[in-house]
Amino acid sequence: MRSVLLDLPGAIARGTAGEEAPHSDAAIAWHYGDPLGEQRAAEIGAALFDLSHRDILTVTGADAATWLHSLTSQDFLSLAPGASSESLILSPQGHVEHHFAVTRHTGADQQETLYLDTEPGHGAALMKYLTSMQFWSAVEVAPTDLALLRVDGPRSDEVVTAAAAFALFVRGTSGADPAAVIGTGQGITLAVPRDRFAAAAAAALAAGARAAGSWAADALRIPARIPRLGVDTDDRTIPNETRWLAAAVHANKGCYRGQETVARVSNLGRPPRRLVVLNLDGSVDRLPATGDAVVTDAGRTVGRVGTVAYHHELGPIALALVKRSLPVDTPLTVDGVAALIDPDGYSDHADTAADAPPRSVIDRRALPDLRRR
Repeated sequence: MRSVLLDLPGAIARGTAGEEAPHSDAAIAWHYGDPLGEQRAAEIGAALFDLSHRDILTVTGADAATWLHSLTSQDFLSLAPGASSESLILSPQGHVEHHFAVTRHTGADQQETLYLDTEPGHGAALMKYLTSMQFWSAVEVAPTDLALLRVDGPRSDEVVTAAAAFALFVRGTSGADPAAVIGTGQGITLAVPRDRFAAAAAAALAAGARAAGSWAADALRIPARIPRLGVDTDDRTIPNETRWLAAAVHANKGCYRGQETVARVSNLGRPPRRLVVLNLDGSVDRLPATGDAVVTDAGRTVGRVGTVAYHHELGPIALALVKRSLPVDTPLTVDGVAALIDPDGYSDHADTAADAPPRSVIDRRALPDLRRR
């Protein structure tokens, strides 16, 4: 569904020319005329991100929390009313099939509802799986007409106060990392009925927020190594290769599908790959595409690229899943563009929450030399 915020002045939609299928963010603005300024707004003021394209499901019924607890990687028995978390559904081999944020909300009628929001286009598959697992449980899974707005930056509180009256619920905390802008449980997210969405956005903008597009969202997310399902992951991804191990997997919870793989890799071994930040050669007038191979000078494929964006301070950067054994200083290319791994956060324990986001300490002067090899 096309977002009404595409009607704002300066809004530019992401083009689909040359793509095999429409981009998952095509329904929202790519930017509003100044993508670098939009990124800065999230760091020094307040940026309003349109997440109305995300798919949202509800899980209700007497068994809702215990049922979802049994199917996923997260502990929902101890999730307090009003609280939010992230969770995964894994294959029997431990590969990530679904990622979603969950909010536990009690309505005015005292009925408790679990709201699940996931990547655009993934809601139908998630609902199909959950419905197939109902059996005799007292639960009901259904789509909902809610849409999400996200506010990030040091002025988030005043913006959210102005728009909160239009929301069914608000989740998150102020002062959160502005890099965490897509379904991560950080920042402040407003869940708004679609018939109030335009009014909520207008209130936020009137309170001083700056509209920010998916370009800004991606650019701020990359340095924090926060993945998006199906963009930064593939059908072989396991939680241990990403920060989802810390954010979406409860370490002391067992008895869910794929748990054996997660535990074995955590306790006995190391993940086969890791999600890293690539610093790209900015002297080239193009960016690699999601899915492009990461290749060494010797022509060996060692990974795949996910999200790619221009950052307002770091220049062209990308997320990539690369082999764990790859030395951090290995010269790389992606579709002919020279690349180097950002060394910050690049360790055998890069999937833990304690690691600080990379600071991009790469000397970019080395990139043209790599390109000439």
